[in-house]
Amino acid sequence: MGEYTTEYINEIANHYILISALLGGFSITFIANIIVNKIEKNIQKALLIVATITASSFLISVFALTKILAITSKNYPFEINLVTLLTINKASEISFGIGMICISILISLSGWTKSRAVGIITTIIGLLTFVTAQILSRM
Repeated sequence: MGEYTTEYINEIANHYILISALLGGFSITFIANIIVNKIEKNIQKALLIVATITASSFLISVFALTKILAITSKNYPFEINLVTLLTINKASEISFGIGMICISILISLSGWTKSRAVGIITTIIGLLTFVTAQILSRM
C-alpha cells in the first residue's frame, strides 16, 4: 500500500466532516427533544448523557477534520508538519469513534422509553448498526 497524497487526505477529511456534522446535528436534535420532554425517568437521564457525549465527540471531530482540511489544501502557506497532521488525525479518529459508539448506544437505548419490547428491538438494531459500520469501515 502506497503513501496517501494530500489531495486524498483532503478529500477523505471533507467526507468525514459532512458525516460528523450530520450525526452531530442529529445528536443535538435528540438532546433538544429529551430536554423538551419533561418525563423524569432514569432512561431519559442516560439518553441525555449519551446524546451529549455523542454530539460533543462529533463536534470535536468536525473541528479536527477542518484543521486537516486546511493543512492539506493546495494553498496552505506553511510546510506540512507530519507530527501535527498525525496528531490531529488521531484526535479526529478517536472522537469520531467515540461518537459512533455513543450513537449506537443512543439508538439502542431509545426504545426503552416506550416499552420493554420496543427496547429489545432498538437494542438489536443499535448493535447491528454498530457491527455493520465496523465491518464496512474495515473493508
